[in-house]
Amino acid sequence: MATVHLRIGDLVWGKLGRYPPWPGKVVSPPKDLKKPRGKKCFFVKFFGTEDHAWIKVEQLKPYHPHKEEMIKINKGKRFQQAVDAVEEYLKKAKGKDQTHSDDKSKSDKGRKAAKPMKIIEEDDEDAFKGGSSDKEQTDSDPEPSSVQRLVAGTVSGFKWESSPVKDDPHFHHFLLSQSEKPASSMEPITKRLKIIEEDTRSTSIQAADSTAINGSITPTDKRIGFLGLGLMGSGVVSNLLKMGHVVTVWNRTAEKCDLFIQEGARLGRTPAEVVSMCDITFSCVSDPKAARDLVLGPSGVLQGIRPGKCYVEMSTVDPETITELSQVITSRGGRFLEAPVSGSQQLSNDGMLVIVAAGDRSVYEDCSSCFQAMGKTSFFIGEAGNAARMMLILNMVQGSFMATIAEGLTLAQATGQSQQTFLDILCHGQMASTFVDQKCQNILQGNFKPDYYLKHIQKDLRLAISMGDSVNHPTPMAAAANEVYKRAKALDQSDNDMSAVYRAYIH
Repeated sequence: MATVHLRIGDLVWGKLGRYPPWPGKVVSPPKDLKKPRGKKCFFVKFFGTEDHAWIKVEQLKPYHPHKEEMIKINKGKRFQQAVDAVEEYLKKAKGKDQTHSDDKSKSDKGRKAAKPMKIIEEDDEDAFKGGSSDKEQTDSDPEPSSVQRLVAGTVSGFKWESSPVKDDPHFHHFLLSQSEKPASSMEPITKRLKIIEEDTRSTSIQAADSTAINGSITPTDKRIGFLGLGLMGSGVVSNLLKMGHVVTVWNRTAEKCDLFIQEGARLGRTPAEVVSMCDITFSCVSDPKAARDLVLGPSGVLQGIRPGKCYVEMSTVDPETITELSQVITSRGGRFLEAPVSGSQQLSNDGMLVIVAAGDRSVYEDCSSCFQAMGKTSFFIGEAGNAARMMLILNMVQGSFMATIAEGLTLAQATGQSQQTFLDILCHGQMASTFVDQKCQNILQGNFKPDYYLKHIQKDLRLAISMGDSVNHPTPMAAAANEVYKRAKALDQSDNDMSAVYRAYIH
């Protein structure tokens, strides 16, 4: 393949991972974003999207010579919108060039016009310092100060059959996200898929599609099944349906399915039936026993597994349970992924969960549109069991922190201090967060409506402590917090929010 000579400002076709080619423009990277090691690459902004990426030179083609070719192989609506955005950009740039040329002719008073220069528009979001638009981007180039967005939308992604990016574990993709907080829920947000390669250099690959709450996700054409409509599962299914996925649901208490049937979901009579009807089946249940029973029990998941069927375990369980489920699913020719979530009922309803996945990477990629619908960020961290370990650690920290906050509130009260003042000071310091503010305000209002069940955070603490024991690692802070939650459970707080641990200190 001939060498591609590119400069900042050049229009290109870029390919990324397993996706079709997409129009973009070579731009200056943000100042704090380092260029990946290895092969030469360019920082590209994609038209019709919120996305930017480092793309290897062999994954790029000049825009104009290959335009007709690319239009023939991609007929998607969003692709056409991206091409239209390019044409609008060119039209605008041509108009500015003409204006510049006219002004130049007048000022030169008949002198021979200089070679047309690239016009950097005041509102051109590729604008960069130093007037270096004609400078070729090289590995030694200094990194300019900033890059902003062009237009909102969703990228379909990129793929050419030769040398796909996803097969190169030593190449980084950095797709930047919109940092501003949207003014309304209808404005675009960025949701990212991150793949963490577990090699000796801890290489990280991030691959992402920008999405919008108003439904700009392109749903997979695969049939989706979902088992378990609890606090977390209900929000997930609602968002899958809103984003256009075809979803079949099942719940142990069948009445919970009614609302989703009204929203367009299909009903499965048993877990086995759901799996047999669907290409990818998710489950989200309360604990390891429920997860095992769902797979191994009568009319369970395993009875519906056939070669190629995908099963995604979203429950927060111990790694031993994940290993067992992975083995039985794959023994039937199925494909297995674990994908527990970090968040709460509210975050689930808002489609803002954090998904931590491990297992079959191809299943993770097949679930791309589903993860975008339910979460703001998704991580892939290697072999099955890793996500369970990571999620238990995360929940251990969260549970211990919540118990400490409750302890601080009650100690403030016991020493004659204002709990509200304690909270105000806390929320103006380094520990300020939405989590702290919401949980503490609910405590002060006596509102313990479950957003994350107390019994579930205690279960996670117990499993984390056991995991620490298995590797001979001390977890004294988690152990102390666990005892407080156990006391709260004894006070009949199991089905309240985790913040009800507060009551363990006042009884």
